[in-house]
Amino acid sequence: MSEPTRRRGRPRTAKDTVGTVQVLDRALDMLDLLAAHPGLTLSEVAERMEQSPSTAHRLLHSLAARGMVESDPTTQAWNIGPAAFRLGSAFMRRSGIVERARPILRTLMEHTGETANLGILNGDAVLFISQAETHETIRAFFPPGTRSPLHASGIGKALLAFGRADILRGYLTSHGLTRFTDRTLVTPESLVADMDRIRSRGFSFDDEERTRGMRCIAAPVFDLTGEAIAGVSVSGPTHRIGHEHVKTLGAAVVAAAADLSQAMGGPGAAPLS
Repeated sequence: MSEPTRRRGRPRTAKDTVGTVQVLDRALDMLDLLAAHPGLTLSEVAERMEQSPSTAHRLLHSLAARGMVESDPTTQAWNIGPAAFRLGSAFMRRSGIVERARPILRTLMEHTGETANLGILNGDAVLFISQAETHETIRAFFPPGTRSPLHASGIGKALLAFGRADILRGYLTSHGLTRFTDRTLVTPESLVADMDRIRSRGFSFDDEERTRGMRCIAAPVFDLTGEAIAGVSVSGPTHRIGHEHVKTLGAAVVAAAADLSQAMGGPGAAPLS
């Protein structure tokens, strides 16, 4: 009678599984940290993550071995590596929306003279995934991978206004409306009232609600089911985006969003209430 086949290695325990997840969580938190704050030193990474320098050092070098992070040999500063970029690029290629949006964003930027952006819903925030940057010296800049709160960004408010009702309800009940400037909408009543205005005119208006001196106008992009899957916006300084320009810029943004919606198989402009 043959002996039963033995599995290689020691058996996993619940403690092992939890430990592995904890290490993975720490590594992913480290990637998030370096994405938001590039150029940190080892000691700065350890301090911000509340870890010992030795633990941070091991995680950084494990990630560096896979190309996820890299260190500048001169400054000893750590940054996101090329492998992380490849993973992010794979995500952006998934729906094809970035490729289809590129010429539309370029045309919108040239027509308005302001930076044109593309963002999608990412949990409780907007994730910017593409941009056509204006040639003006003073300009808005949201590099791909930047996240912004839904209630304090043009695209975020457009997605809340034209998205499913449960998304707005969930956001209002589970998230505090953080104040960034004295213009940020920080009460559920003020945000809901703004949603009505957005649906009525077809586009959202971020009037220095995230950053003083900057304004943003955005409109939703719909897929073939009619669901708001993304947003297109133009953003720039208040001295170029005056209140007298909002209606004209809004029409341009709505038209660009409609073009992208049609390219994605969806309807054209957002339905007006």
